[in-house]
Parts: sequence; C-alpha cells; structure tokens
Amino acid sequence: MEDQVLAATLVQPLIIASFQRERFYRQEAHRYLRLSERSNQIYVLSAPETDFTNSSEFYEKVAFEPDDALSQEWHLVVIGDNYATCLVCRESIGSIAKNQQHPELIPSLDMDTARRFEGIWTSERGVSLKAAQLLLERIVVYRPDLGDKVEEARQRFGIGKPKIASAAEQSNTYACDIDTDPFVQRLVTYLQASQYKLHKAYRSITAQARKESLINSISTAIRRSLDPHEVLQIAAQELGQHMDAGRCLIYRAQATEAKAIIEHEFLHPGVSSVLGQTWELEQNPLFREIVKLGEGVCVSDTLADPGVINSPVLSAIAKKFAIRSWLIEPVFYQGRLLGIVELHYCNPSPHECQPGELDLVKAIATQVGAALIQAEAYANLEELNQQLEALDRTRSNLIAITGHELRTPLSTIQVCLESLASEPDMPQDLQQVMLETALADSERMRKLVQDFLTLSNLESGRVEWHPESLILQECVDLSLSRMRTRSTNEKPPVITTNIAKNLPLVKADGDWLVEVIAKLVDNAFKFTPSKGEISISAMRNKQQMVEVTVADTGRGIEPNRLEIVFDRFYQEEGALRRSTGGTGLGLAICRQIVNGWGGEIWATSKGKDQGSQFHFTIPIVQSSPERGRGAGGQRGKGDKGDKGKEINKK
Repeated sequence: MEDQVLAATLVQPLIIASFQRERFYRQEAHRYLRLSERSNQIYVLSAPETDFTNSSEFYEKVAFEPDDALSQEWHLVVIGDNYATCLVCRESIGSIAKNQQHPELIPSLDMDTARRFEGIWTSERGVSLKAAQLLLERIVVYRPDLGDKVEEARQRFGIGKPKIASAAEQSNTYACDIDTDPFVQRLVTYLQASQYKLHKAYRSITAQARKESLINSISTAIRRSLDPHEVLQIAAQELGQHMDAGRCLIYRAQATEAKAIIEHEFLHPGVSSVLGQTWELEQNPLFREIVKLGEGVCVSDTLADPGVINSPVLSAIAKKFAIRSWLIEPVFYQGRLLGIVELHYCNPSPHECQPGELDLVKAIATQVGAALIQAEAYANLEELNQQLEALDRTRSNLIAITGHELRTPLSTIQVCLESLASEPDMPQDLQQVMLETALADSERMRKLVQDFLTLSNLESGRVEWHPESLILQECVDLSLSRMRTRSTNEKPPVITTNIAKNLPLVKADGDWLVEVIAKLVDNAFKFTPSKGEISISAMRNKQQMVEVTVADTGRGIEPNRLEIVFDRFYQEEGALRRSTGGTGLGLAICRQIVNGWGGEIWATSKGKDQGSQFHFTIPIVQSSPERGRGAGGQRGKGDKGDKGKEINKK
C-alpha cells in the first residue's frame, strides 16, 4: 500500500501505520522516509525495543506501551482527497497458540511466513475514516503536543464528524488516481505463493515420512529374520514400490566377479522379468565405474547417454529389457562390495533422478549391506558352532579310543611280560603264545599312533604331494601284497580284481594311492565274513577320471550313515563295544588323501546286510609322458613298508 501511494499523485495524504514491535517497523522504515517527502501527515506507531521514541523528525513517531492493545494489531490507513483505504488485522488464535508452544523459535521466525493474520482490507471511505479517527485519538493520548496537527487532519478530511459534500465532490468521492489492481494481483500472488510453499512443505514431510517408513520396514525385516533371501526380497519390493520403478533388482556381486545371477526382483505390471538370469559384470562399464569410484551411477536417458550407446553390452541390455532410465547403487560394507541395487524405469519418457531419491536408495543399500553382513556373521557363527561340536565329539572319541585302544593292549602286554618273567618253567608252547600276543598288541598300538600322526599331517597341510604317472594295476597289486589278514585263525574273504588292461595312466602320489586302496580293503575285511567276497574294480568315467570301487558282501551301511562313515573316529558299533578292531580313522585318512589329488570319495549301500561299495576317483594323465616308476618305491611312512601276509585270490 505504501508503494501505491508513492506511485500515485496524491496531494498531502494522511498515512497512519501501526506496527506491533519496533523490529517490524525497521523493515519498512525506508518507505516512510520517502513518503515523508510527499506529506507532513504521516504517523508511525510502534512499541519501542531499542531507540524508537516519540519524535517529529521527517515524520511523527509515536511510541506506545508494550502492553497497549495496539501491540496486538496491525494498522495501515491511507486517506487522500479522493481516495481512502485501510488494513486492520491481528494474529490468528491458532498462530498465537503455536508460537506459545515453541517460544524459543519466535525471534528467528520471519513474520510473513511464520505468523498467520486475519482481518480486513477495504477501500470503503467510511470505514477508513473511522479507523483513522480511532488511531488519531490514541496518538493524541501518547503525543499531546500533536493536538493541533491532528485537528488539522480531522478538519481537512472530515474525520470524526459528518461532512456534507457538494454534488461535484459526491461524484468524485470514489474517483481515485491510484490503480489498485497491481496491489490486488500482488496479494493474490502472495496467497498463491504461500499455498504453494505450504503444499511443498507437506509434500516434503510426506516424502520424508515415507522414506523413514521404508527404511524402518526394511530394518524391521532385518531384525525379524536372519535369512538374507527374505530380507533382500522385502527390500526389493518396498524400494521398487516407493520409487515407482518399473523394475527393482538386488543381487550379490563382488568386485572381482565376471557375472552375477539376479536373485531378487520387483516388477511393475507389464514389465518383463529378469529373475534368475545371468548379468554380465566384467564387460559392463557401469559396474566397472562403480567399482572404481565406489559410488552409484544414474543414467537419465539410455537413448542419449554416450556410455550406454558406445557399449554393446549396455545397449543390448537396455534394448532387450526396455530400460529408459537406469539407477545403480553399490552395496558396500567397510569398503567391500557385497552386492548391487538397480532401478529400471521403463516408461517411454526419461526419468530424472532427484537428489532425495539418490539419498533414499543409498540409505536402503546401507541397510541391505547390514543385512548381508549379519547373515554372513550368523552363518559363520553356525559353522563355528558346528566345528566346536565336532571338536567336542572328537575329544570324547579320542578319550574313548585312547582308553580302549591303548590301555587294553598295554594291559595285555604287561600281563604277558610279567608271566614270562615270573614263570621260568612255563611250557615252550605257552611262552610262544605269550610272545605272539604281546607282539600283536604292540603292533596294534603302533598302528593307532601311526594313524593319529598321518591324519594330523594330512589335515594340517604338512604333507608334500609327489604326483606321478602310475599304472593302477601295479598299485592294487602292491596294496594287496602288503595287506595282512584279520586273524591267523580266521579264513579271510576272497578278493577279486577287475581292472581293464587298456586303462589309461593315472596321476597321483603312488605311496598315498597304495595307502587308500589298502585301507579300503582292510575296512572291507572288518565287516565281511570269511565266506563273503571283496572285489576291486576300476573304470574310466566321463569326467576324465578313473573311478575305483572296493565292494564287499558284508554288513552294509544304513542310508543315513553313508556320509558320516568318513568322519574321524566314527565306528558303527561305538568305540567301546564294537566287535571289530580299528581306530575309526581309516576312512577319514582316505578322504583327506583323495581330496589332496583333486578326487572324490563316497560310499553306497542298499542297506543292512546287503554289502557296501566305496568309490574314489583319480585324475587321468592328459598327455603321454614316460611311464612312471609305478608304486614300488621307498615309502618311509611307518607300517606302509611292512610286507603283509599272502592274500588268497580267485
């Protein structure tokens, strides 16, 4: 309104402005300084806060008491000869209540945006004159010295008493040389701007609430489940819906991987699925850029982006899956890449990524990283628990084995030696029995200690492998020649071999290959009656390996025990009540040896009393090297060099 007066041709207008506080007046003081050049009837009222006092320099200043009712209202009255307008308003009750709840915020709030007012603005002359009358009365109360000047204004503009106007004056009563339309337009624009700001603020609050809700839902899923598959699927679903993407993908990937499989996906209706497909990483420039820079990439338009256009891999993916805009965010944890989050916008028009969207995707990627690490830690903990349980079982079995396999032979040896020492008149044949018993039990103890050392060296990686080209038949013959029967008083089962003469050379450590065959045959002896049969066969399989099978017609193995028979100290009848000898380490040693040359070992059986078959594989020599030395070299591994008794063959 002040600007309208400055732009008009009013002659000596009356202007009364009432500001609630001095700080509000200071914002407009420059305007009243310019208005004072147009009129001497200018009155400015305000509650003082610093140096605002009653004065008549340039225009009239009126300082009223802070507890005066004027401190609750805003007034602006402009009266000219042919023009009048006034604004009277006060702060709304809701705005006052809000400011009282947060008094610490009031000094820093802008009065136009933080405070809400209600009142009237009118150009009706009668209302403007009445408002001027009331304000002039208050001015005289605070400034009695202005009585004459105020009376002059009253007389000139007819304030406070009826004025009989001439016909010419009546015809010009509402004539005004001020165009009020610009002010009205400014007021409308201000109201529209305020509504827009309010709407924008609501949208920002809503978006923030949705973002927090999304992050909370994913965090809740992480806390509720340790299954990474479930957590990542929830993250893909929630993020895809929130971002209004055509497709949201989450998959695991590391910086050195060449390919990745899409594991989790959200799809908008009508968008094709890529779940389960293999994603190219090594030739993907976007993935390489992420690995190099350690931050996400946003492609607003795949049809115009040079990086996509110049890459056959990216352009093919974008075309095949209708990707118009592409957002990729890495999942990092402590600098280690764990996975990738991708958003595909498949609309005909490009999607411009906003900063808030990028921040949200980054926050979700952080939560996904936490979920993956949590699941990995849980898996490691489970594995450690299993290892601890296995160690505990090993400890218990070791105590049982040591107690049974060492204490019993020692007791027998002690009794035999004491008898020989204390009974010099013992018959010769009985002395021979005592010596043979002591020797047998000492051999049993040596065998136990040797198996302990062998398995320990194999598991700790202290064994040096010496692979060579071998003839399998020679290794089988050597292992059988070194086998000893179960008992001199028992007839051993018959052993047959079926190894083709044209079988290719195998590549393995000869000493250890003989050891595996010998231990498998020895294991078959324990559970096969003397009327049974043990067979050794070999054939070439489709994986360029020779598969050796040691089969028997003995006790058999239950289906649920086919895998655990290779565990350390496993024995079918228990360590302390078994009817067969042995330490329970033979098959565990065989597994370590076969794994050492890159083969596999497993057992099959149709069930109890239906025999069992132990299979293992040996790599085939790929080239045609000179024939190796066979398996008859020096061994130097405890009892492996001991020559066994003769074994019957069919």
